[in-house]
Amino acid sequence: MQTQTTDSKEIAFQKRIDAGDKIEPKDWMPEKYRKQLIRMMSQHAHSEIVGMLPEGNWITRAPSLRRKASLLAKVQDEAGHGLYLYSAAETLGISRDELIEQLHSGKAKYSSIFNYPTLSWADIGAIGWLVDGAAIINQVALTRASYGPYARAMVRICKEESFHQRQGFEIMNTLANGTAAQKKMAQDALNRWWWPSLMMFGPPDAESPNSTDLMAWRVKSDSNDTLRQKFVDRVAPQAEFMGLRIPDDQLKYHEETESYTFGTIDWAEFNQVIKGNGPCNKQRIRARVKAHEDGNWVREAALAYAEKHSKTA
Repeated sequence: MQTQTTDSKEIAFQKRIDAGDKIEPKDWMPEKYRKQLIRMMSQHAHSEIVGMLPEGNWITRAPSLRRKASLLAKVQDEAGHGLYLYSAAETLGISRDELIEQLHSGKAKYSSIFNYPTLSWADIGAIGWLVDGAAIINQVALTRASYGPYARAMVRICKEESFHQRQGFEIMNTLANGTAAQKKMAQDALNRWWWPSLMMFGPPDAESPNSTDLMAWRVKSDSNDTLRQKFVDRVAPQAEFMGLRIPDDQLKYHEETESYTFGTIDWAEFNQVIKGNGPCNKQRIRARVKAHEDGNWVREAALAYAEKHSKTA
């Protein structure tokens, strides 16, 4: 029997992708597809885990018991999202330990947005409304991703993120319609989180090194710029409804296209944050490394328990 060549396997693989088939862990896949998925999924998982830090900072300072309970639930959800995504990435042949080591060493990236500080309670609202709102727009498309474990993990994640977005909007709307000081706090948070939120979708299409392959493989179904435009078109009317002003003098609505044009993003800032020079990059990694080291005894105990019971089973 003639052995199938790599080229013919890649052609057959692409035909499956074009037909809308889901690729499963035991299916043949190009090495480049596997590596791109590991990069993308691990970055997503790391973002969920690191993203717990700026919000966790406000659990003890939430303004009411209700706010504390909802924030606790949200942070717990983010930990769960990281677990789903790490587990999905492991189906591609990489271990959890490898993934964590790549994060701690700086080899693997996470979303640039989590390298900004949370300076007030309104920042928690802005993160839910803007950051989770941006995540939903990006992640709903990923429920249709060609890799089955990734797509299935995203279904539950998107459902929970929709609650987070509504929670953030409710916080911002409450502040915007409260006292003058509260509205000022909400506006300040919007001013600081708006542009980093736009950067979340990644560099412009012309400068995105991975988008072409990811879209050809149907891991992504929309380009960075398309997703960014959807976000602006959705969020700008919400800001107007709350009586808040988006910090962009060039933002303009066009009735003929039913969409907004907006100003130029400072990509130099984005690149500096990605390189590790953002306001909180070093702080975030230190916190993750410390948490990992502090949890060593738990992992050791769990492994010892599992080993003992496997011998007696």
